[in-house]
Amino acid sequence: MTRTIVESKTKTAIIGFDQPFCVIGERINPTGRKILNEELERGDFSRVQADALAQVAAGANILDINSGAVFSNKMAEDPRYADNNFVEPTLMKQLIECVQAVTDSPLCIDSSVPGALENGLAAAQGRPLLNSVTGEEERMELVLPLVKKYNVPVVAISNDDTGISEDPDVRFAVAKKIVQRAADFGIPAHDIVVDPLVMPIGAMATAGHQVFTLVRRLREELGVNTTCGASNISFGLPNRHGINNAFLPMAMGAGMTSAIMNPIALPVGPKAIAEKRAEIEAAGIILPEGLDDETFVTLFGMGSTLPRPGKEMEAIRAANFLMNQDDGGGAWIAFNRQPPKAGQEGRGREGRTGGRRRRG
Repeated sequence: MTRTIVESKTKTAIIGFDQPFCVIGERINPTGRKILNEELERGDFSRVQADALAQVAAGANILDINSGAVFSNKMAEDPRYADNNFVEPTLMKQLIECVQAVTDSPLCIDSSVPGALENGLAAAQGRPLLNSVTGEEERMELVLPLVKKYNVPVVAISNDDTGISEDPDVRFAVAKKIVQRAADFGIPAHDIVVDPLVMPIGAMATAGHQVFTLVRRLREELGVNTTCGASNISFGLPNRHGINNAFLPMAMGAGMTSAIMNPIALPVGPKAIAEKRAEIEAAGIILPEGLDDETFVTLFGMGSTLPRPGKEMEAIRAANFLMNQDDGGGAWIAFNRQPPKAGQEGRGREGRTGGRRRRG
């Protein structure tokens, strides 16, 4: 069985055909996150650390660390900040160090900048996953020697100098080329995790079928593990969670062994709560005095005021159970166990003190 080993100083994550699905948390990424980007520019890493802890608590097995920030203010003062080759190597080292200060989760070093990849490899404890190499000749010549030097696994993305093909046979051929070139460097197939590239189903009706077929071929013909950007499948569509929740178990059934994704259901914020309270009051509904925000959002089906595992995590846990990757269903039961309410810790069922009452 193919197994890809990713390690921190104290923990091991295994991506494998005979393993539970591996979740790679994607939240530590400034791309498209304006507030996070601004905080990083100021040297504030508190949100990064909070995101790291929340993702691990939600069930992420590996944390992806992406250093693709744009420092607009610094750029205006110093033109060197317009170059990612200047920004990312230093930032990657800072991100990894601050994440390792709060969690011992294995890491995935994510950048298109070779200097950032090497700085990340030098800073990371254990055996991180490197993200990524493509089938472009220049990229393979830059990244594969790093993979060999540090003896780490790598994500291989199925595009090359010609771009991303809509033909799944072409994407398979690119993946095969990367696996073969990696072998030339002495890198075994079990250290290659192929991303077959998920297309948006809204733009290509065959996107789902393509991925499932590709994943089966990659497993059966190349013997490699696979991953993907899970949310790509639902891009631009309503109720993205509904599509993601169907896609992930189907991909797992086809043989996909990991995904880069957000494991967290984001908390309901004060603005949404205030708007909902106003809506309810306008409807003439009288709420109990002292109703706290968490009880309120739960009562009205809004979610939670705290980060918690997202619906995609529920779908993955259920699929693990159904595919016999959760012995006895222990992980599924633990995942669905309700935490005790304040003041009821250490009590039995329904908040009663002690265990089950015996019948006389």
